[in-house]
Amino acid sequence: MATRLGLGLPQMRQYSIGKDVPEVARAAEQIGYESLWVFERALFPEPATQGLYGIEGLAWPDAYRSVADPLVTLTLAAAATERAELGSSVLVAPLHLPFQLAKALATLDAASGGRVVAGLGTGWSLDEYAASGVRPFEERGEALDEIIAVCRAVWGPDPVVHEGPLTKIGSAVVGPKPARPIPVLLAAGNGRALRRLVDHADGWLPVGMGGRADRRPVAPAAGAGRGAGPHGADPDRAAGEHRTRGQAVRGHGPPALPGQRRPDRGGPRGARRDRSGRDPHRPAGHRAGRRRADGRRRRGV
Repeated sequence: MATRLGLGLPQMRQYSIGKDVPEVARAAEQIGYESLWVFERALFPEPATQGLYGIEGLAWPDAYRSVADPLVTLTLAAAATERAELGSSVLVAPLHLPFQLAKALATLDAASGGRVVAGLGTGWSLDEYAASGVRPFEERGEALDEIIAVCRAVWGPDPVVHEGPLTKIGSAVVGPKPARPIPVLLAAGNGRALRRLVDHADGWLPVGMGGRADRRPVAPAAGAGRGAGPHGADPDRAAGEHRTRGQAVRGHGPPALPGQRRPDRGGPRGARRDRSGRDPHRPAGHRAGRRRADGRRRRGV
């Protein structure tokens, strides 16, 4: 099976956004990339009040000093392409007003012919939440729950009705509608976020998470319904559908952060061997270690 590839679009200050985004998007599609991706970084605090990803002592990259708006960047890419999917990894959803975000994503999907992939997360920056003034940082999980619910309502049939703690829509016609149901992917690294993934998302975005992330598995909820996605309540299987978008990788957990070893690696090669000198990660019968019954090493096995 061929691997489908995705490419991150140029959003940082060293690029000419209006010129480079359409050119890169067009060239990527012509080369054969199947998806184009953006991320969100609203501001660069100076001095920094917390480390990158909330990890103490981890410096923010200088490139974060100027990052173009993700939805504007995707709109530029959409106008320059015809086939490539347009994804966010991730959009910090609670920094946005639920109704406006739902309508913006629906409009972009309709304009692009059904190519939007809504990758959402709660974010981690205290400064971004304070600057946005939308809601307190402590309410980010509740806010994301309602944003997903509002998106499902706005993208669904009219009349749209929603009654929630943050948003109220009283029997309204809301258009344009997406060209097809927009896939919702979520970044998740702890128990509550994984539960949200199972209950409400179509796939997983295993993006960088801090060393304290809780990676314990979450059992599927009984009778998980429409929010569980095309593969029911199996986030790992759902994530596999999106691995070619450059984000979800089946069975390997989140990618490593700068200076951090991947959680699925056993460390230096020498440290991975047991007392017998055999590498436990190699399958039994590997040609470097297989011996005949009489104790002599077999060659070419």
